[in-house]
Amino acid sequence: MLSCFPCCMSADNNTEQKSSNNGPKVYHDTKPLASIANISLKTENSRRRYVDDEIEKLGKNNICADILTFDELSAATQNFNPESSIGEGGFGKVYKGHLASKNIDVAVKQLDRNGFQGNREFLVEVLMLSLLHHSNLVSLVGYCAEGEQRILVYEYMASGSLEDHLLNLGPDKKPLDWDTRMRIAEGAAKGLEYLHETANPPVVYRDFKASNILLDANFYPKLSDFGLAKLCPTGKNQVSTRVMGTYGYCAPEYAATGQLTTKSDVYSFGVVFLEMITGRRVIDTSKPSEEQNLIEWAQPLFKDKKKFHLMADPLLKGSYPEKGLYQALAIAAMCLQEEAATRPLITDVVTALQFLSVGKGQTEVDGEENDG
Repeated sequence: MLSCFPCCMSADNNTEQKSSNNGPKVYHDTKPLASIANISLKTENSRRRYVDDEIEKLGKNNICADILTFDELSAATQNFNPESSIGEGGFGKVYKGHLASKNIDVAVKQLDRNGFQGNREFLVEVLMLSLLHHSNLVSLVGYCAEGEQRILVYEYMASGSLEDHLLNLGPDKKPLDWDTRMRIAEGAAKGLEYLHETANPPVVYRDFKASNILLDANFYPKLSDFGLAKLCPTGKNQVSTRVMGTYGYCAPEYAATGQLTTKSDVYSFGVVFLEMITGRRVIDTSKPSEEQNLIEWAQPLFKDKKKFHLMADPLLKGSYPEKGLYQALAIAAMCLQEEAATRPLITDVVTALQFLSVGKGQTEVDGEENDG
């Protein structure tokens, strides 16, 4: 199957060997980023002081995000008006707001004190997004740690998440067209590439999924939610950790043993990319039993080129390049390899997606025009 994918076959078969990128790499100072690994949980009695002390100690001279007051953020969101809510999860709620001091729209994430994202995750996110800067990572505008409040303030992404346009498509929304899907995939992969190849030490994102890929007004993608991100210790290519993340997106070796590497993110990317191609959720209990797990459903189809068209999202209505579909499925299949060592580096995935996003030598199959 992979022989139909020339843009990837040029990569060295030894995927552990890093590909050369164009231009020199610019690494961050290792010390402040590596210090995040030393964050440890404290008792209830010392939580408030702990958060302030840790941010001051670990982020000194490195945190560019503003410290915002609860009153400022309450005013920005009209007292956290439910009508301003734009998202909700195990971590708490996200509100759209307007920050008067900067005259900008923002997304305000108010963490639930009993939710999944605790003090450690809050700290990790503040420090990660203060130390890591890339056009495909969401920007942290500021944060609030007054009393028991834990609030993160991000740049506002007008088009919501990839999940909104792919898996939760409302009647008032057009489906994403093929080219837009490929551009989003390329941008999201570039965000991972920055974390894996430029950050020093490398960062494993650990929660790559459609709801964490945010889109601006032009559908330019940015990765968000870094509370679960993990550093690979200097000189090591893996780290042992408690299994976190979202069911269905975790690499099999990570789910089984807690061994986390950058290749774990590559697997998760493969899952999301397959969702983008097929329009199916990774786990969908509303489907027949043999189709409820996307990866298990896709595996036999990957082996038969004649059935590739069955994997294209029906909402595309046939408006996609046939060769592009084959190549996209080849990328997804390689990322979803059971053995981590046989998966490509994210750098090679980016190279392949750049080839796809410009549509070299591709012609559309017969189908209705889709303006998504």
